[in-house]
Amino acid sequence: MKNLYHLLIILCLLITINPAWSQTEATAWGNITGIRVDGQLMQFETSVRLVGNDWSSIQSTYKERQRPSYTRDGNRQIIETRMDSLYITKTIEDTGKGSARVDVALTSRADTSFTGAFFSITLPQADYANATVELINPADVSLNGTQPNGQDEYLRIPAEGVRFVAEHRQLEVTMEEPTEIIVRNERWFGGSEHIQVYFAILTDSLTSGQTANKTFTLNATGDIDTSPVTLTLNSEQPGREFAGLGGNFRLQNPNTDPQVIEYCLDNLRVAWGRADMPWYLWHPEEDVDPLEAARNGDINPRVKASMEMAQELYKRDIPVILSAWFPPEWAAVGPLNFQPKNGVFGNPLDSTKMDKIYASITSYIIYLKEQYGVEVEMFSFNESDLGINVRQTAKEHAQLIKGLGAYMASKGLKTKMLLGDTADGNGYNFLNASLADSATYPYIDAVSFHSWRGWADTTFTKWHQAAEKLDVPLIVGEGSIDAAAWRYPAIFEEYTYAMEEINLYTRILAICQPLTILQWQLTADYSPLVGGGIFGNDEELRPTQRFWNLKQLASTPENVFAMPIRSDKEDVTCAALGNNRTGDYAIHLVNNGPTRQATLTGLPRKVKSLQLYVTDNERNMQKSDVIKVKDGQAQFTLDEVSYTSLMSGE
Repeated sequence: MKNLYHLLIILCLLITINPAWSQTEATAWGNITGIRVDGQLMQFETSVRLVGNDWSSIQSTYKERQRPSYTRDGNRQIIETRMDSLYITKTIEDTGKGSARVDVALTSRADTSFTGAFFSITLPQADYANATVELINPADVSLNGTQPNGQDEYLRIPAEGVRFVAEHRQLEVTMEEPTEIIVRNERWFGGSEHIQVYFAILTDSLTSGQTANKTFTLNATGDIDTSPVTLTLNSEQPGREFAGLGGNFRLQNPNTDPQVIEYCLDNLRVAWGRADMPWYLWHPEEDVDPLEAARNGDINPRVKASMEMAQELYKRDIPVILSAWFPPEWAAVGPLNFQPKNGVFGNPLDSTKMDKIYASITSYIIYLKEQYGVEVEMFSFNESDLGINVRQTAKEHAQLIKGLGAYMASKGLKTKMLLGDTADGNGYNFLNASLADSATYPYIDAVSFHSWRGWADTTFTKWHQAAEKLDVPLIVGEGSIDAAAWRYPAIFEEYTYAMEEINLYTRILAICQPLTILQWQLTADYSPLVGGGIFGNDEELRPTQRFWNLKQLASTPENVFAMPIRSDKEDVTCAALGNNRTGDYAIHLVNNGPTRQATLTGLPRKVKSLQLYVTDNERNMQKSDVIKVKDGQAQFTLDEVSYTSLMSGE
């Protein structure tokens, strides 16, 4: 970082590019996260940024901050979004090995005063801290002209491009005409520093209807790390049980859900299931007994379908968790809040009606048992820490666990409560009131969070510790990576989404040691299949790479337990599961880098071979070589950007 104060300014000509295959990794909101070269990700992150007057504010394209659309057309990715009144179309095209062309088109829909709209690149400090900067065809400037502005600004000058050269990485950005380039040192929330590069597209004031377009060519090169990886297993310290992959089955699309549900249940080993309780449709009128009405045949079709879904799971010996989203209006404070108001989601429950609320929820579970033969394992309000759609404080959550838990027990039900079931991993403080109140413990059957956000190792560890304290399982109640992805479903077919999702699950298996990860969803919503009319795609129904990742994970043997395993390469994520008594083992590996040789040590002596499976953007849980094990050690190849599993006992 310090060397950036001593910039090396070099004039040079643009380099002619030889077209070749490359992989530009981009998010659905339009940020490029790097370019892969021979499997190695040359990391950086692009964005479009709006800078307020005098740099008083900076808005950026970012996850869940806009409502983008995403499509792919061959080797082009097209993203449309907007920030305030500025509409943005970004087209990202692979143009050769390590090369991409980015076209940014802007349209203003209102008069605006600001510093400017910029195409921006964040350079990772780990790779570029000591980089030099080379300008490409810089414009002539006077000593009184453009110059750095403030101590955090290293460079401000018009040029046709810029090249950042570090010891192991190089990134070049070129334009068709001189463009103002600004290089700054910026600090993220939390205090970490990074290098931020700005390329001006529009500056100063905008008028409604004003447009601008600029094209950027990116070339990334660097070292390819193909050095071998060593994986060290400790089978002598088995931890918590992993029952297997589970799924969510909240019915939302009556025309397309059934085919996806049937395909997934017939082709995956689903260990746990979570079904919807449409509470607001079960008991819409406060003074009508919903159980008596249902027994007399007065039951909402949506309720009936949800109960039949739970029954289908139960018939397949899949334990059922029941979760409620919207409350009936009589049970809530104020009119039902179907959309956030001033950033606040959902409704609190009416504290004066808690006894009636307990009875209402319990009546649904009783009817499900007596009419459909389903005994519900656990109940929760979905994401009540956020308010999707019942909103609770941690103290109210603890009171619900005690009150509803005791009421269900008084009716002879086995159903207990999920602690948490939070919107993401960051919601762990929502557990505190319950953890501090031992009166909640008899009614808690598991701890749960959703994996949409909050992925730090330290965060995952807190969830593991909470489950350990209560001596109950941990469940990932909703598993996936982007809670807004239903808005841009084409992203589900991208290998980047599939790899990020299975990489997260592998980390969760290793750190959290969950009983199950409940995929959101095994229905047409977030479907692991495409076609069949899902999201308007009328092609023949078929599985995606995401499905094959899930199938490979779901093929983990039953009755296995988390085992410590360590990788000496950051690019290789690993988790191990096994049962020393039965001799069943599964090692799950996500290689986020180039092809490399792997050595696995620490296997029990009785293991003589392992079956290898690979899923990537070309192979679908392909059964590969049988790997021989000698003296507790196995050697094999990890292919680039792939999900590999080794399993014994087959």
